[in-house]
Amino acid sequence: MKRVYLAVMALVVAGMSLSCSHKVTRIDPQEQVDLSGRWNNTDSRLVAEQMIETVLRERWLGDHQEAHGGQKPVVIVGFVTNKSHEHIEAETFVKDVEQSFIKSGRVRLVQGGKKRDELRAEKADQQTNASASSMKKFGLEQGADYILQGSINSIVDSQKRKKVVYYQIDLELTNIQSNEVVWIGDKKIAKFVKN
Repeated sequence: MKRVYLAVMALVVAGMSLSCSHKVTRIDPQEQVDLSGRWNNTDSRLVAEQMIETVLRERWLGDHQEAHGGQKPVVIVGFVTNKSHEHIEAETFVKDVEQSFIKSGRVRLVQGGKKRDELRAEKADQQTNASASSMKKFGLEQGADYILQGSINSIVDSQKRKKVVYYQIDLELTNIQSNEVVWIGDKKIAKFVKN
């Protein structure tokens, strides 16, 4: 009886270790992999690249440079709100957008949100703790000319084991001085998922 018990326990332990083991394979982050049909890194990167390419082809950029002696406009990326049905870390998408702006070389980008607050806190700390020659002064930040804001939305249509997940990413570029919306763009993604 003791041998049977030990044999059964050995099989249970072996089965548990087999079910808990998994294999990890590294892949190129640029490779497109869709496992679940949910928003993923490929969606974020491609949407950011395509939308920034589009916004930089529009008339507002030439108008700005013409009105400002050829100077590049200064842009800040504001909030991109996740209004979709799933948890999407919008910060990742915002970083992809900022990176696409910088890679273009056609605009200047300034820090926004929590990172700007952290920079200002560092300047405040330097007022007390840094030497006068190395201290960074308040009031010398580069002001933004335009703010880019937007949202990520989704619609799910499903029946039995099939569904279509539809994403729409909307972005707006606004002139900060005049509140004039100078560009509105959207990108749509549809994914058919069969379980």
